This record gives sequence, structure tokens and C-alpha cells, in this order.
Amino acid sequence: MSEEISKVYGKRLRVRVCGLLQQEGRLLMVSHALSGRGAWWAPPGGGVEFGEPLEDALRREFLEETKLQITVGQFAFGCEFLHDPLHAIELFYWVSRIDGTLTTGQDPELALITEARYMSMQEICALPQDHVHSIFHIARTAIDLQQLKGFIRI
Repeated sequence: MSEEISKVYGKRLRVRVCGLLQQEGRLLMVSHALSGRGAWWAPPGGGVEFGEPLEDALRREFLEETKLQITVGQFAFGCEFLHDPLHAIELFYWVSRIDGTLTTGQDPELALITEARYMSMQEICALPQDHVHSIFHIARTAIDLQQLKGFIRI
């Protein structure tokens, strides 16, 4: 992990929202450049600001990272990521695209985002485990992802 990521996000609890957007059997993923490690892929999402409703945060994050406008649907599952110095509670929602053209956006806190694209579960699961969100260590197929419920520690 880069010193910059540790400095911005480390040693504090961070609440994040993430959106699961499927199109023609593929899942929208965003690549983050992690110095020394290469790309790290995850569904679009990010931190919730104080006083910001979860749905508003998710719509804002999607627009920043992908330039897509979405509607927030059903809550899918939650997870806790705890690997010192990072600690995050992540809330995943199913979302639908309502407008916009997929474009690689940006992260306002750190210039990490390098690509946004739809990927099959086969492509996602073929990535090295340290290059993909840990939820894909559990959900290896689209059916696995749809069946995740409750709260998972990763």
C-alpha cells in the first residue's frame, strides 16, 4: 500500500458505499492505480461524507468515477475490511443506469482511477487476488454475487 493511501485513509474507520451495475451479464468495475502493485479493480463507490444520505453518496461517487447517473436499488450486502492501517465498512447496493456515457472519471481525494469498464465475472476472477476487491474471493460467479446477503468480514 502506498504511503499516500495510508495517510489519507489509514487509522480511522471509513464508511463506503459501492454500486453493483450489471449490463449484458457484465459488472461495471473501476481500476485504481496502486503504486508498486499495479491496478486494483472494484465496483464503483467511495466514502460517505458526514450528513450525506447513503443513496446520495453512491450517486455522487458513480458520477465522479464513471460519469454515469444511476438509481439506487436494493441493498445487497455489507462487508468489513480490516487490514491495518485500513478499516472500512462497505455497503453494497444494486444500481441501474439512467443516463450518461461510461467514461473513466476521477477520485477527488487521490488521483487513482485509471479505467472504468464492464467485465465478466470470469475476467474479474482471473485477476490476481491482490488486484481485485476481496468480495470476489468469495463471489466467483454472477450467481454467487447475487446470493450474497447479510454482513461479511473480508
